[in-house]
Amino acid sequence: MNSPSKSILTAAIVLDVVLILVFAGIGRDAHHRDQGVLGVFVTAWPFLAGALIGWLAGRVWRAPLRLWSAGVSVWLGSLIGGMILRALTGQVVVLPFIIVATLFLALVLLGWRAIWLLAVRVGSKRRAL
Repeated sequence: MNSPSKSILTAAIVLDVVLILVFAGIGRDAHHRDQGVLGVFVTAWPFLAGALIGWLAGRVWRAPLRLWSAGVSVWLGSLIGGMILRALTGQVVVLPFIIVATLFLALVLLGWRAIWLLAVRVGSKRRAL
């Protein structure tokens, strides 16, 4: 199997980070938190650290665009790692938040990979015609 190019690897990392920051930003905005951009990073860091754990545990750099296992590793790493780190640092971890985080992070971290996969398949079929 070929290794992904550096630009694909960089794009995957940037997308994962940006989407986790969007998740944190939406959450901060919905709950009228202070601290602006700093507050977004305070909320996001446990999920970013969890995503890093997912990248490392799943060896995502080998095939970062795969839905399974790369996307699932990043999603579960960000979710589980994020919740554990939030709990360990005294941040709120309640069932409604876990549900929202589970669904939103799955949607974005798996979703962009699914869209990419679909685009590749559609492109391959068009070239075959």
